[in-house]
Amino acid sequence: MKERSFRTFIIIWAGQFVSLIGSGLTGFALGVWVYLTTGSVTKLSFIMLSTVIPGIIMSPVAGVLVDRWNRRKAMIFSDAGAALSTLAIAVLLYSSRLEIWHMYVFISIGSAFGSFQWPAYSAATTLLVPKNHLGRAAGMVQTAEAASVIVSPAVAGVLIMTIQIWGVIAIDFATFLIALATLAVVKIPNPPPTGYTEENPSFRKEVTFGWRYIAERRGLFALLVFFALSNFVYGFVNVLFTPLVLSFTTPVMLGTVVSIGGIGMLLGGIVMSAWGGPRRRVNGILGASLVSGAALAVGGLRASVPLLAGALFLLFFTGPVANACSQAIWQTKTAPDVQGKVFAVRRMIALSVSPLSYLTAGPLADNVFEPLLAVNGGLAGTVGKILGVGPGRGIGFMVVLMGILSAVIVVGAYLYPRLRLVEDELPDLVGESTP
Repeated sequence: MKERSFRTFIIIWAGQFVSLIGSGLTGFALGVWVYLTTGSVTKLSFIMLSTVIPGIIMSPVAGVLVDRWNRRKAMIFSDAGAALSTLAIAVLLYSSRLEIWHMYVFISIGSAFGSFQWPAYSAATTLLVPKNHLGRAAGMVQTAEAASVIVSPAVAGVLIMTIQIWGVIAIDFATFLIALATLAVVKIPNPPPTGYTEENPSFRKEVTFGWRYIAERRGLFALLVFFALSNFVYGFVNVLFTPLVLSFTTPVMLGTVVSIGGIGMLLGGIVMSAWGGPRRRVNGILGASLVSGAALAVGGLRASVPLLAGALFLLFFTGPVANACSQAIWQTKTAPDVQGKVFAVRRMIALSVSPLSYLTAGPLADNVFEPLLAVNGGLAGTVGKILGVGPGRGIGFMVVLMGILSAVIVVGAYLYPRLRLVEDELPDLVGESTP
């Protein structure tokens, strides 16, 4: 039973892997189309917000429905809705009728359907993968995401020149069909009841259940806060990294550095797929996060391509380790029949801080830190003697500060016993074998 269930997970993972590559193609292609059509960074940023915010808003409702439905049906519903949204964009683009507002509408719809995907996929994994292999399964998911980061932009760039953007989006639609086909041939068992929910609760109570479940378990709540704070830090880095590199070198070198980071992410996912993480997964989370914070702090010190490439490699390599260890803890410590609700709220809270980073990083860089480290800026005679002065040095200082903040967050997390001992204090709610 154990081997058959793991094979089922492999089939689902393969279909989602292909779909992830297709979604990466579309993300790159639509970004190109919006910028070339409008020349507006603001409109491009609205596309990013359309991708994130509807999914955040829908997450609590999606979590309730994921637990009410069979996990396979929830994933089919998610993939089918996202596929139809993608097809609508491809048809409008092919017929030369696509407008920017169409993009906002259909990407938002796709994001809403996508809110079902992650909690359903995560909860299904718990039912299919033995407890001692959950770290490896999470590593495989991280590997798929890393491969998409590396492969999709390069392939999309070539395809745009040959089959045009609408053709790239049509390929994405085809990858959704592949994912749906894999889901059609597998069976995912329903979780056994564990007594963590009331009999026939109201929908409103179910929507808030995930939050109450986490809040009552201080170790899980602390882990959630830790990742929310970390996402805030890395949201800053996402915004700042491109202008930091371009402040002293070319777009070609930027692409090289990002590719090196993608290789680090891929290797980190492969390592976790093979290893499964340390026995104490909290140590894997905190250790990997401490290394990534140190990498950021060092990477911002100099305007150096090798230094930034090494920092990004370490940052991306440690990400899958921390994320996979965290995922295994949540899957082990959360009752299988309520994981949809709990994981949806978990993802909503963890991601909700990212828009705040996106909105504040740019103004702080342009209006505060860059002027402070200009040639005659307020910090030119102090911090400037260490980091240098001129274009990009204020951004470099921000990256250093984000690295230090990340390390402080790790130390604070380690000093909080409920988080450090979460694996000891909370019981495992899944067995060594699958149902």
